[in-house]
Amino acid sequence: MLGISRSVAYYKRERTVQERDLVILEHIRSVLARLPFYGYRKVAREICAKHMQTSEKQVRRIMKRAGLQAIFPGRNLSKARQEHKKYPYLLAGKIIRYPNQVWATDLTYIKLPSGHVYLMAIIDLYSRKVLNWIITNTLDAPIFANCLRETIERYGSPAIFNTDQGCQFTSECWTNVLHEYGVAISMDGKNRALDNIYVERLWRSLKYEDIYIKQYESVRDLRQGIDRYFRFYNTERFHQGIGYLTPDEMYQSFQIVDLAEQAA
Repeated sequence: MLGISRSVAYYKRERTVQERDLVILEHIRSVLARLPFYGYRKVAREICAKHMQTSEKQVRRIMKRAGLQAIFPGRNLSKARQEHKKYPYLLAGKIIRYPNQVWATDLTYIKLPSGHVYLMAIIDLYSRKVLNWIITNTLDAPIFANCLRETIERYGSPAIFNTDQGCQFTSECWTNVLHEYGVAISMDGKNRALDNIYVERLWRSLKYEDIYIKQYESVRDLRQGIDRYFRFYNTERFHQGIGYLTPDEMYQSFQIVDLAEQAA
């Protein structure tokens, strides 16, 4: 009798586990249908936040059994840099402790059937928040300088602004804005993309999670798509490097200090 009881208990327990796995599998499929670029860690966080308790280990096991995985298209080649006026790199060994301590930016090239455009985004390194961005079909420095000024007027001044050595960021119209607001200028070493790794990761996320999947046909569609993606990126997308918070949550979780305190 005892053996039968144990068998029945084991059968019921296994059936309960299988039923729970099926429920989680449906949630996984729902998440991946909406966010096909999510790996098992972010899928687990999404399910826990919006549906039911689970774990990364459990989600990974179920995804593996069901043959599910995130979509990651192949890497794209980065553009070459040209030699321009240099500023020192100020971030080596620096610990970023609060929002608006360090901002960074970069340009990326996006190809469309009708031609190509350039995208610049400005991010806060503490929170990974995309503060502002602009799409343009030219590399005229004043366009990017105007975007910089608009961002500072909206969010306040960072203590340090880091860029690569591109001519747009060494131009007088760009550096004059930073000098006007008392911002220290930091620039990457030549051909050292890792010096601006967070912006490089943003481009990877944007391209692999949206642009390569959506394959936009026009500048208008691209602009609308990037706007949607950056809203999602700031308000919904979990970031492992900031404790699985969203950039907005991380940015708002710390009271912004003033410039005098930043420089201390």
